[in-house]
Amino acid sequence: MNLYTIDTGFFKLDGGAMFGVVPKTIWSKSNPADENNLCTWAMRCLLIADAGRLILVDTGIGNKQDQKFFSHYYLHGDATMDKSLAKFGFHRNDITDVFLTHLHFDHVGGAVEREDDKLLPAFKNATYWSNERHWDWAVNPNEREKASFLKENILPIQESGQLKFIAAEDGVKFTDHIDIRFVYGHTDAMMLPLMNYNGKSVLYMADLLPSTGHIPLPYVMAYDMFPLQTLNEKKLFLNEAVEKNYILYLEHDPVNECCTLQQTEKGIRLKETFNLDCI
Repeated sequence: MNLYTIDTGFFKLDGGAMFGVVPKTIWSKSNPADENNLCTWAMRCLLIADAGRLILVDTGIGNKQDQKFFSHYYLHGDATMDKSLAKFGFHRNDITDVFLTHLHFDHVGGAVEREDDKLLPAFKNATYWSNERHWDWAVNPNEREKASFLKENILPIQESGQLKFIAAEDGVKFTDHIDIRFVYGHTDAMMLPLMNYNGKSVLYMADLLPSTGHIPLPYVMAYDMFPLQTLNEKKLFLNEAVEKNYILYLEHDPVNECCTLQQTEKGIRLKETFNLDCI
């Protein structure tokens, strides 16, 4: 197995929304805001080469939305999906599997592209993976989460015939080296790949832990549908990460790709940060 960091650029979101009940005077120390109270976040995907398969985890926000949509998120940075794949000698047509942790627009937007007046899968030769519970949640969204589930990001995947579902059972295997863990606080049935890589366990955190700034338990996003459930899931996973010495891969941290954790007198806190290619 080989792992590759796939950067797709940065965007901005409201700092208060990203840290929930935590005061700005505290969270701004780790994630400073601009004059509009917006903080910069990465859209960092992961490419897994495993047993002849090339598996892309999440796809970033994509580029098919209109200018009005993108004006809310201040996209910036030079990285793109295609540039990041090319850096390692790959093309999007090489991708065999697109694993979608969940269907919020900043994770699935790049899964579909616009060709003339058609919306088509951006990865022509790939099987797209979700789970039926989350898919149903996304295509029949509640009013609070509706703005995050855009039908143009989701329905073309199913219409193409390239969509398959994973059984929503914690610990189900995706490959011999990848187990899937499920969490339900951020959105219903979000999937986290847990990889056995060079004898180490690497957990892709998606939106359970957006950044190192979110490690303290109360630092839960206002975007989460069930914040108390997120808090309990964070507690379970962070304790497990300390006990089993997991490496955590961070999708949204603007600086840090990976981290490890340690137990301190204040609770679980950051131990080390490093890039994926240092593992």
